[in-house]
Amino acid sequence: MVTATLREMLISAEAIRFGDFTLASGRKSKVYIDIKKAITDPAILKKIASEILIKNTDFDAVAGVAVGGVPLAVSVSLTSEKPYVIIRKEQKGHGLTSLIIGEVTGKRILLVEDVTTSGGSAVFGIEQLRSAGAIVKNVITVVDRNEGAEKKLQNLDITLKSLVSIQELMNE
Repeated sequence: MVTATLREMLISAEAIRFGDFTLASGRKSKVYIDIKKAITDPAILKKIASEILIKNTDFDAVAGVAVGGVPLAVSVSLTSEKPYVIIRKEQKGHGLTSLIIGEVTGKRILLVEDVTTSGGSAVFGIEQLRSAGAIVKNVITVVDRNEGAEKKLQNLDITLKSLVSIQELMNE
Protein backbone atom coordinates (compact mmCIF):
# COMPACT_ATOMS: atom_id res chain seq x y z
CA MET A 1 0.00 0.00 0.00
CA VAL A 2 2.65 2.54 1.00
CA THR A 3 6.12 2.98 -0.32
CA ALA A 4 8.79 2.45 2.29
CA THR A 5 10.10 5.87 1.40
CA LEU A 6 7.00 7.78 2.51
CA ARG A 7 6.76 5.75 5.72
CA GLU A 8 10.45 6.34 6.42
CA MET A 9 10.08 10.05 5.68
CA LEU A 10 7.17 10.40 8.11
CA ILE A 11 9.05 8.50 10.82
CA SER A 12 12.23 10.50 10.29
CA ALA A 13 10.22 13.75 10.48
CA GLU A 14 9.04 12.60 13.92
CA ALA A 15 5.43 12.73 12.76
CA ILE A 16 4.49 9.99 15.24
CA ARG A 17 4.11 11.24 18.82
CA PHE A 18 3.31 9.24 21.95
CA GLY A 19 1.47 10.59 24.99
CA ASP A 20 -2.08 11.52 25.94
CA PHE A 21 -3.85 13.36 23.13
CA THR A 22 -7.34 14.52 22.23
CA LEU A 23 -7.89 14.18 18.49
CA ALA A 24 -9.97 16.52 16.30
CA SER A 25 -12.72 13.89 16.47
CA GLY A 26 -12.79 14.31 20.25
CA ARG A 27 -11.42 10.81 20.76
CA LYS A 28 -8.55 10.17 23.15
CA SER A 29 -5.39 8.52 21.85
CA LYS A 30 -1.93 7.51 23.03
CA VAL A 31 -0.62 8.14 19.49
CA TYR A 32 -0.72 11.43 17.57
CA ILE A 33 0.15 11.69 13.88
CA ASP A 34 1.60 15.15 13.29
CA ILE A 35 1.35 15.40 9.51
CA LYS A 36 1.29 19.20 9.69
CA LYS A 37 4.83 19.15 11.10
CA ALA A 38 5.98 16.62 8.50
CA ILE A 39 4.63 18.57 5.52
CA THR A 40 6.65 21.64 6.40
CA ASP A 41 9.45 19.68 4.72
CA PRO A 42 9.16 20.26 0.94
CA ALA A 43 10.53 16.79 0.12
CA ILE A 44 7.80 15.13 2.19
CA LEU A 45 5.11 17.38 0.74
CA LYS A 46 6.25 16.56 -2.81
CA LYS A 47 6.35 12.84 -2.01
CA ILE A 48 2.82 12.95 -0.62
CA ALA A 49 1.55 14.79 -3.72
CA SER A 50 3.12 12.23 -6.05
CA GLU A 51 1.67 9.34 -3.99
CA ILE A 52 -1.78 10.95 -4.08
CA LEU A 53 -1.58 11.25 -7.86
CA ILE A 54 -0.66 7.57 -8.13
CA LYS A 55 -3.92 6.81 -6.28
CA ASN A 56 -6.16 9.12 -8.36
CA THR A 57 -5.72 11.37 -11.38
CA ASP A 58 -9.38 11.46 -12.44
CA PHE A 59 -10.42 14.87 -11.10
CA ASP A 60 -10.88 18.44 -12.28
CA ALA A 61 -9.69 20.14 -9.08
CA VAL A 62 -8.33 19.12 -5.69
CA ALA A 63 -9.72 20.43 -2.40
CA GLY A 64 -8.55 20.56 1.18
CA VAL A 65 -10.27 21.56 4.41
CA ALA A 66 -8.37 24.26 6.31
CA VAL A 67 -5.85 23.93 7.87
CA GLY A 68 -4.32 20.49 7.31
CA GLY A 69 -5.74 19.77 3.87
CA VAL A 70 -4.74 23.07 2.27
CA PRO A 71 -0.98 22.50 1.84
CA LEU A 72 -1.76 19.03 0.49
CA ALA A 73 -4.24 20.46 -2.03
CA VAL A 74 -1.76 23.13 -3.12
CA SER A 75 1.01 20.56 -3.58
CA VAL A 76 -1.24 18.22 -5.59
CA SER A 77 -2.38 21.21 -7.64
CA LEU A 78 1.17 22.25 -8.47
CA THR A 79 2.17 18.67 -9.33
CA SER A 80 -0.93 17.90 -11.43
CA GLU A 81 -1.35 21.41 -12.83
CA LYS A 82 -5.04 21.28 -11.87
CA PRO A 83 -6.76 23.97 -9.78
CA TYR A 84 -7.16 23.72 -6.03
CA VAL A 85 -10.01 24.67 -3.73
CA ILE A 86 -9.93 25.71 -0.08
CA ILE A 87 -12.76 24.77 2.26
CA ARG A 88 -12.99 27.05 5.27
CA LYS A 89 -14.21 25.60 8.56
CA GLU A 90 -16.28 28.70 9.28
CA GLN A 91 -17.37 31.90 7.61
CA LYS A 92 -15.31 35.03 8.00
CA GLY A 93 -16.92 38.05 9.59
CA HIS A 94 -15.81 40.28 6.71
CA GLY A 95 -15.34 40.20 2.95
CA LEU A 96 -16.67 37.20 1.06
CA THR A 97 -18.50 34.80 3.34
CA SER A 98 -18.40 31.62 1.27
CA LEU A 99 -16.83 28.57 2.87
CA ILE A 100 -15.53 27.49 -0.56
CA ILE A 101 -12.65 29.36 -2.19
CA GLY A 102 -12.42 28.31 -5.82
CA GLU A 103 -14.79 27.16 -8.56
CA VAL A 104 -16.43 23.76 -8.00
CA THR A 105 -19.81 23.79 -9.75
CA GLY A 106 -20.11 20.71 -11.97
CA LYS A 107 -16.47 19.76 -11.37
CA ARG A 108 -15.10 16.42 -10.18
CA ILE A 109 -13.32 17.26 -6.94
CA LEU A 110 -10.73 15.12 -5.18
CA LEU A 111 -10.75 15.86 -1.44
CA VAL A 112 -7.41 15.38 0.32
CA GLU A 113 -6.99 14.97 4.08
CA ASP A 114 -3.93 14.81 6.30
CA VAL A 115 -5.25 12.29 8.86
CA THR A 116 -8.64 10.58 9.08
CA THR A 117 -10.06 9.17 12.29
CA SER A 118 -13.85 9.29 12.40
CA GLY A 119 -14.17 11.02 9.03
CA GLY A 120 -15.82 14.14 10.45
CA SER A 121 -13.60 16.65 8.65
CA ALA A 122 -13.97 14.79 5.35
CA VAL A 123 -17.77 14.65 5.73
CA PHE A 124 -17.82 18.39 6.39
CA GLY A 125 -15.73 19.02 3.27
CA ILE A 126 -17.86 16.71 1.12
CA GLU A 127 -21.08 18.36 2.30
CA GLN A 128 -19.73 21.85 1.57
CA LEU A 129 -18.47 20.84 -1.87
CA ARG A 130 -21.66 19.03 -2.85
CA SER A 131 -23.85 21.90 -1.66
CA ALA A 132 -21.80 24.17 -3.94
CA GLY A 133 -22.49 21.88 -6.92
CA ALA A 134 -19.33 19.75 -6.93
CA ILE A 135 -19.14 16.06 -7.77
CA VAL A 136 -17.20 14.29 -5.02
CA LYS A 137 -16.53 10.55 -5.17
CA ASN A 138 -13.04 10.14 -3.67
CA VAL A 139 -11.13 11.19 -0.59
CA ILE A 140 -7.44 10.48 -0.20
CA THR A 141 -5.86 10.75 3.23
CA VAL A 142 -2.19 10.61 4.07
CA VAL A 143 -2.82 8.55 7.23
CA ASP A 144 -5.96 6.58 8.05
CA ARG A 145 -6.26 5.75 11.74
CA ASN A 146 -8.85 3.06 10.83
CA GLU A 147 -11.35 4.30 13.40
CA GLY A 148 -14.51 4.51 11.30
CA ALA A 149 -13.85 7.05 8.54
CA GLU A 150 -14.04 4.52 5.71
CA LYS A 151 -17.48 3.26 6.76
CA LYS A 152 -18.81 6.77 7.34
CA LEU A 153 -17.65 7.85 3.88
CA GLN A 154 -19.05 4.72 2.21
CA ASN A 155 -22.46 5.83 3.52
CA LEU A 156 -22.00 8.98 1.41
CA ASP A 157 -20.96 6.97 -1.68
CA ILE A 158 -17.35 8.05 -1.20
CA THR A 159 -14.26 5.89 -1.65
CA LEU A 160 -11.56 6.54 0.95
CA LYS A 161 -8.01 5.72 -0.05
CA SER A 162 -5.03 6.13 2.24
CA LEU A 163 -1.34 6.46 1.57
CA VAL A 164 -0.55 4.69 4.84
CA SER A 165 -2.50 3.32 7.78
CA ILE A 166 -1.55 3.98 11.37
CA GLN A 167 -0.81 0.27 11.69
CA GLU A 168 1.68 0.43 8.81
CA LEU A 169 3.36 3.45 10.38
CA MET A 170 3.67 1.69 13.73
CA ASN A 171 5.14 -1.56 12.34
CA GLU A 172 8.90 -1.46 12.16
